[in-house]
Amino acid sequence: MVTNEIIRNRFRELYDQMSKIKYDRQYFVVDSKDWGEWANAVLNLLSISYGENSNYYKNFDKLYHHFNYYESELNIGKGIFAAAKIDYESGFYFSLEKQISGEIFGNFIVLAKTALSENNKDVAAVLASAALEDALKKYAILNGIDVNDKTMSEVVNGLKSKGLVQGAQKSLLESMPKIRNYAMHADWNKITPQDVGGIIGFVEHFLLSNF
Repeated sequence: MVTNEIIRNRFRELYDQMSKIKYDRQYFVVDSKDWGEWANAVLNLLSISYGENSNYYKNFDKLYHHFNYYESELNIGKGIFAAAKIDYESGFYFSLEKQISGEIFGNFIVLAKTALSENNKDVAAVLASAALEDALKKYAILNGIDVNDKTMSEVVNGLKSKGLVQGAQKSLLESMPKIRNYAMHADWNKITPQDVGGIIGFVEHFLLSNF
């Protein structure tokens, strides 16, 4: 599993490697082997840490495919990588991601509250359960927990084992996977409006506390 610490260490390794890329002063070209090894490693790291739709990845990928081995081009690549490293280590990217995630999950909860107020309990249950599960998984990912192919109960256990949910939150979460399963399997008679209201209240507090 790739964690934040592994990615941070890789940024540092490639930053050190960056200063060792050789430049031939006689022929005025960057060493192709040094550049190739470093640039491919950087692309892989940017893909993992930011995604291929990020500006960092797109800009570096464009440079890579049009690289003519000039020192000025190498310096541009170094600048892109250094900026990506600084933003990652400062937590700026994840702060922004958390903000966006909070807005998305918040919209789900607004819809769930509206549905519940209009006596559409079943619709509200699905929306609230989806918001709960997605918020928990996003929070887990941001804290280095693998959620691939994990059930909601497994995600909750992962958060509890790392001490990321405690006290009242921890107790409330223990019953919610069951309600979520009822909602996703259309067992409507097993869900009460109070159950749905409990999920909505929990998610609202969870978003305020963590996103």
